[in-house]
Amino acid sequence: MEKKDGRVRVCVDYRDPNKANPKDNFPLPHIDVLVDNTTRHTLFSFMDGFSGYNQIRMAKKDKLKTTFTTMWGTFCYRVIPFGLKNAGATYQRAMVTLFHDMMHKEVEVYVDDMIAKSKEGKDHLVNLKRLPIA
Repeated sequence: MEKKDGRVRVCVDYRDPNKANPKDNFPLPHIDVLVDNTTRHTLFSFMDGFSGYNQIRMAKKDKLKTTFTTMWGTFCYRVIPFGLKNAGATYQRAMVTLFHDMMHKEVEVYVDDMIAKSKEGKDHLVNLKRLPIA
């Protein structure tokens, strides 16, 4: 399928692989808890890890499970594609691992959305510099 800007949009049906794979029960945070955790903070920086799934490599043994065919050839994903059942849980686990020492203190994370927060304005830049992101 072609996008308005001429680039190609790849749509892959992962219903069968999603049925065959067990669900990863890594918990996603409750939004109301995240909102409550931001009260009494004065400064916030909102960050979007756009296409964050594309940062996580597929296990070699699982790449073939993402195979799809186009008019240009047969391909498979090297990174987690959008649409796999466990993509959200896998990404959330990675974010919890990455931000483990800052979670619920200086940062809140919901999959690819992050909020850096500070109770005092003077601390905000210090907190932002602590974030392990490029």
